[in-house]
Amino acid sequence: MHRLFLAAAVSLMAGLAPLAAADLVLRAADTHPYGYPTVKSVQHMGELLEKSTEGRIRISMYPGRQLGEEWDTLEQTVFGAVDINRVFLAALQNVAPETIIPSLPFLFRSEEHRDRVLYGPVGDEILASLEPYGLIGLTFYESGSRNFYNTRRPILTPADLQGLRIRVPNSDMNVAMIELLGGNATPMELGQVYEGLRNGTVDGAENNWPSYADTRHFEVAPFYSLTGHSMTPEILVMSKLTWDKLSPEDQKRVREVARQSARYMATLWKAQVQEARERVEGAGNKVNDVPDREAFRRALQPLYERFAGTPRLADLVRRAEETE
Repeated sequence: MHRLFLAAAVSLMAGLAPLAAADLVLRAADTHPYGYPTVKSVQHMGELLEKSTEGRIRISMYPGRQLGEEWDTLEQTVFGAVDINRVFLAALQNVAPETIIPSLPFLFRSEEHRDRVLYGPVGDEILASLEPYGLIGLTFYESGSRNFYNTRRPILTPADLQGLRIRVPNSDMNVAMIELLGGNATPMELGQVYEGLRNGTVDGAENNWPSYADTRHFEVAPFYSLTGHSMTPEILVMSKLTWDKLSPEDQKRVREVARQSARYMATLWKAQVQEARERVEGAGNKVNDVPDREAFRRALQPLYERFAGTPRLADLVRRAEETE
């Protein structure tokens, strides 16, 4: 797959003339359904872009996996069949190493610290790292804290994960994370997880409150444990093939409305988290506080050396940690 992205990047060398002033409809993909904060936020971006360009550029939204799972739509984005794509950042970790940084467990001290990192110089460098692979990083979208849930028992210590089959996104670091905690990592697309939990292919997974609720995973995996091990964000990317057809002025407009949509997304997200938690607890699910998150942090510390041990990545980690 990495070779596919490299091949696509090479094809970008040809150079394309800017588009003339004419109507342009950008196809946007999202695996989340209509009404989900990321979908609403891209739609909001489209409204801002249409207004900013006096109707010359619009966004047509294709949510709910209409164009495929995230890997499918990322390939389509590289080759220009999809213009704008919202994906979970972990989907890019095996492509651009810099995208691993925001997914490192316990990197962020708080939501405020996370935002200062992602919307500052470190975040800008991570977004820029995608360009050689045929993608333009536009902005990050909030994705909250990720927590473990499963069909068997509360997860209060790393030992509670021993032997459990845990679904993870398709990234080497997520696989290694579960293995360090004693679980059996099972890479799987999000759309397959509900059935996997129901039929026992997997025992559990990890995700944020809205995803746990909106995917209905809480119906089949009632134990939700607040480990808060990761604040991996979503990311909004654009096809470089499409980007290079835009004038510099329109490129600037696209970046600006993308950032505005991220601020809009943050407002929607807070309400979505509250609604999701109320729905889960109203169904009688057991939400477990974790008394010793430090035990999880210690167990996962080897991930930093393994996945962010190069001078370049270690420097990004240091700068993220030092961000005030």
